[in-house]
Amino acid sequence: MKTSDLTALSAVKPVQNRHRDLNMEKASIDKYAAGEQGLGYIYQPRFDLLKLLQLPESTSILIEKDDDLDFIDKDDVKTLASLKHKRVGDRLSDLSIDFWKSARIWLSRYNRDGRSEANLRFFLFSTGVVADTSFLRRFLFEPHAEGDEVVSLTKITADVLAKSESKLIGLIAEEFHKLNDDEKEDFLSRIVIFDGGPRIEDIPSIIKDQHMRSIRRDNRDAIFERLESWWNDTIVNLLVGKRTDAIFGYEISDKLSAFAEEYKSDNLSITFIGKFPTREIDADNDSRLFVVQLREIGIASNRIRNAILDYYRAFEQRSSWTRESLLISGEMEEYEDRLVDEWSRYRDVVFEELDGQSADEVLLEAGKALYRWADLESGNNSMLRIRERVTEPYVVRGGFHVLANSRPLPRVY
Repeated sequence: MKTSDLTALSAVKPVQNRHRDLNMEKASIDKYAAGEQGLGYIYQPRFDLLKLLQLPESTSILIEKDDDLDFIDKDDVKTLASLKHKRVGDRLSDLSIDFWKSARIWLSRYNRDGRSEANLRFFLFSTGVVADTSFLRRFLFEPHAEGDEVVSLTKITADVLAKSESKLIGLIAEEFHKLNDDEKEDFLSRIVIFDGGPRIEDIPSIIKDQHMRSIRRDNRDAIFERLESWWNDTIVNLLVGKRTDAIFGYEISDKLSAFAEEYKSDNLSITFIGKFPTREIDADNDSRLFVVQLREIGIASNRIRNAILDYYRAFEQRSSWTRESLLISGEMEEYEDRLVDEWSRYRDVVFEELDGQSADEVLLEAGKALYRWADLESGNNSMLRIRERVTEPYVVRGGFHVLANSRPLPRVY
């Protein structure tokens, strides 16, 4: 991996995080608590998202394959990364199990891929900080200055392994000593530790501040939420095998750009395509006013079901826009007035030759014709879009159902 890429990888280590970890008092944790372990699981996808945003778009990743995270650059150099989300104040020392467990995995991959012929790098990302007295500082991306007398890293590593009585570390020492001297030096030279990394709660603000600067500040929270939701679904698909290909950095860039487009002045986010209400749809017994009207004019149950879906999606979409403060003051009211005006014009055409003396069958057919327009044709009318680039039909169709559900009297019927 190139030096510039290593620099990008190290960028997740804000100085303030290191100072905060050093200065905050270590919290008292129940020895049976699983909070940090749980955080570790959900830390991984959020950290992965940040990494791909920081690295070249040609970089791809795989999850839980050879390590927690596998980076593959455009030259097919693979970096195996272990991620550790630790309690505030935790330190990495000579015999820290976090490091040696990762080293055992790396040794296995190093042997598998031909040792010195392997096209591998090994990274450890930790929210903890390497202790000043630990030899692990020699692996830091920005190593601490050494004294005049420099002992080889191979010799120090062997000495540390010899001190431990741990069975696990003993097994690692056994594997390590199967390498010849040149291979030991080569293996150790591939390891980089990035300590004092961002904690899980800090990553969203880092992404928004460093990678969403071209997006209006008012919209960044909403766009990040959508980006992370898409990302988590992508990770799940990768883990369960629905997706087998690595995830590329450009996919995140494309998705972020697409989301940002929805928040421009001539557009609005569309987030309820394919969504369903939590309650089962009952077209034959739903008592809402707009549904009763459809039953009265003889609309079939399957079409009423579609109307209920359009109503749900439009209503929830409006609520989402309101929560995200995307609508201009009075914009929705003005939009509804436009829908009512267009509906009234079409109603006048349909009912032009009819009056109160017309036969019920004729009136019902006219009502069906009016609904057919609202259901099938209105969505194609660019004049009925709330904004120019909001083209999703459920916004218009559901808008009519919202108006038909108004109390005490519906605004369209």
